[in-house]
Amino acid sequence: MSTREVMRKIFGIEDDEDNGFGYPDRQTRLDLSHNVILYLEDITVSFDGFRALNKLNLAIDAGELRCIIGPNGAGKTTMMDVITGKTRPDSGRAFFGQTIDLTRLTEPQIAHTGIGRKFQKPTIFEQHSAFENLELAMKTDKRVSKSLFATLRDEQRDRIAATLTQIGLGHEADRPAGLLSHGQKQWLEIGMLLMQEPQLLLLDEPVAGMTDDETVKTAELFLSLAGKHSLVVVEHDMSFIERLGGKVTVLHEGSVLMEGDLATVQNDQRVIEVYLGR
Repeated sequence: MSTREVMRKIFGIEDDEDNGFGYPDRQTRLDLSHNVILYLEDITVSFDGFRALNKLNLAIDAGELRCIIGPNGAGKTTMMDVITGKTRPDSGRAFFGQTIDLTRLTEPQIAHTGIGRKFQKPTIFEQHSAFENLELAMKTDKRVSKSLFATLRDEQRDRIAATLTQIGLGHEADRPAGLLSHGQKQWLEIGMLLMQEPQLLLLDEPVAGMTDDETVKTAELFLSLAGKHSLVVVEHDMSFIERLGGKVTVLHEGSVLMEGDLATVQNDQRVIEVYLGR
């Protein structure tokens, strides 16, 4: 996969000569006056007659760590596709902060407003070192004319080093990314997202395939990020969700079935029926 393809998949970035990989100017400061960073209202999406989302309503507070669960086909991936601009809703509203209408923006524009998305399978530059991966992901002007003559400033090197430490790869800075463990690759991609300075992180099954130790460390990482960032985590691993704590949203047939702490959710008869198919 080429550098351009990886940048497009991870960050929604398009190579654009006019504004450097499709970055629009940030003319509007994110309005968090109501403490809500993401607001979905009556979002409906249909594919060939199948309603993937059915008047979905969801609100995420600034700095919140929210877990989203639900059976296959509940609409979790489609919800994230709408938030990131990959899928346009048939109806409904999606706002980032109070004023940024996500339904009017392209994928690159949404990425630049401060929303980062991590897919289940890590997408990194395996031939480059962990340090170089973060350098490539840093939010700078990526036009060829700029990149050819760019040199890292001391503060940029310090920021990369700090991010490597934050994601648990401080001692792996010079190691080729392809030689990292599966869990370390996942952390590296999260670090690449952090280099883009997102305010909202969407994380799709981040601990799938991880060892127990890596899962514990990932929970610790997410808890350290909450507050500084807002996190929406789609996951099936209930023990991992329990470690994260906080509110859990259950999706079913494209709508919110219920919300609450994990213990309340797990003991709800409607949720039991949905997961057991009774």
